[in-house]
Amino acid sequence: MHNRLKLSFALLLLLTACAETGRGPIVSSGSRYVANNADVSEYRLATGDRIKVIVFNEPTLSGDFGVAADGSVSLPLIGPVPASGRTVSEVIADAQARYADGLLRNPKLSGEVSVLRPFFILGEVEAPGSYPYAVGLSAMNAIATAKGFTPRADHDVVLIRRQGETEEVRYRLTPELLVYPGDTIRVGERYF
Repeated sequence: MHNRLKLSFALLLLLTACAETGRGPIVSSGSRYVANNADVSEYRLATGDRIKVIVFNEPTLSGDFGVAADGSVSLPLIGPVPASGRTVSEVIADAQARYADGLLRNPKLSGEVSVLRPFFILGEVEAPGSYPYAVGLSAMNAIATAKGFTPRADHDVVLIRRQGETEEVRYRLTPELLVYPGDTIRVGERYF
């Protein structure tokens, strides 16, 4: 009986080790662990973002516009302007050129991101779902936003899938681990 218990425990450890190696390595360094010093002007737009566009001396053309599912921003008089994968400056330059093409004389435009696309969190958290993104959001803050861990949650590793990618990456959960707009975070279940 005692040997059978030892054998069962050894088999359980072996299966756990095999399951761990099948999910890939745990990342514990890299760009997600460095303070985000990226310039906001380099931020690439995607579906779910909103930008505020001001056309000087034309209040009816100014407003807050969302990036649609097709990746464009629909602006008054000129219609859809490609936005997905571009910076706000590139979108504004494109819109300014289109307004200058016979619609407005010497148009002046400015723009900024008004709302960043949300992040998503699922798995072993109390309130999984979609939440608004805030600049500098860490994975621990994201978990706190989702009302914390469930009793079965793995407190050491989280899986994150970047928007537009198909594979999840395993990250060591530390206070420095950053979340990006559009990320899907999955908190797994611990074994013991």
